[in-house]
Amino acid sequence: MGRVTARRPVLRIGPNGSVRRPDSLAVEEPLEIRMGGRSLTVTMRTPGHDIDLVHGFLLGEGIVRSAADVAVIRYCDGVDEDGANTYNVLDVALAAGVPEPVVAQRNFLSTSACGVCGKASLDAVRVKAPYDLTESTPTVSAEILAALPGSMRSRQRVFDSTGGLHAAGLFTSDGTILALREDVGRHNAVDKVLGWAVTERRVPLSEAILAVSGRASFELVQKAVVAGVPMLAAVSAPSSLAVDLAAESGLTLVGFLRGETMNVYTGEQRIELG
Repeated sequence: MGRVTARRPVLRIGPNGSVRRPDSLAVEEPLEIRMGGRSLTVTMRTPGHDIDLVHGFLLGEGIVRSAADVAVIRYCDGVDEDGANTYNVLDVALAAGVPEPVVAQRNFLSTSACGVCGKASLDAVRVKAPYDLTESTPTVSAEILAALPGSMRSRQRVFDSTGGLHAAGLFTSDGTILALREDVGRHNAVDKVLGWAVTERRVPLSEAILAVSGRASFELVQKAVVAGVPMLAAVSAPSSLAVDLAAESGLTLVGFLRGETMNVYTGEQRIELG
C-alpha cells in the first residue's frame, strides 16, 4: 500500500506572527482500473483499501452484484512498456459468465470530487437497482443517528493528522460500526466501504445505515440504492436530484446531521422520534 500522508513545507500565519514548518497532507494519487488489460477508468484517490474501492466501484456501476462475480483483482507491479510505474494500476478479471461492460461508456478521468464526470452520456448515469428498498424496514432512533458523525470522526485516523479526508461508515441500527473508510474523494470513501461489504458477502445491506462526512449527491444515493442500503445519513446537504432518487427508490435520506438536529428528506417512517 502506498503512503496515505505526505509532508510539505508551509508558511503558517497567525495573530502572533508567522512560522515556516512542515505540514501533513492527505496523499492523492491516480488509480487506473483495468478490465482484461483494457483501461476502464482512472480515479484520483488516497492509497489504501484499493481492492475494496474497486469492488465498490464495480458494484455501483452495476458491473457486479457479489464477490462471486469477480475472479481476481491484481496489482500491475513494476513498469509498463512506456516505462511508467504501474503500482497505481489494478486489473480486474470477471468470473466466467459475467458480461464485461462497454469500456467506451466510462473512459475519462474521474476526479476525487466527482465520480460520474467520466460517463459518456447522461443515459449511462442511472444504474438499475437490483433490490427493492421498500422491503427493508429497519428503524433507528434519532438519538442514534445523531451520534453517527461523532462515531465516524473518532475513528478517522488519517483525518486527525491531515484534516483533508472524507469518511464513509456502515452502521447497524443500534449504532454499532461495521466498517469505516477514508479518502480524499467522497465517492471513493463510499466505494471503499461498500466494497468491503461486497468482499464480506454482506450485500444487500438491507439492515445497514450508510453515513458520510460530506454532502449527499445523486451518485452517493445511487451507490446506496444499488448496494441495497435503506438509509443514508449525511453531515451536509443533499442535492435536489439526490432527494428525488431517494424518494423514487424508497431510501431514507437524512441531511444536515449535526449535533442533535437533522433534516429528514425521505423515508421518515424508519426514524423513531422521542
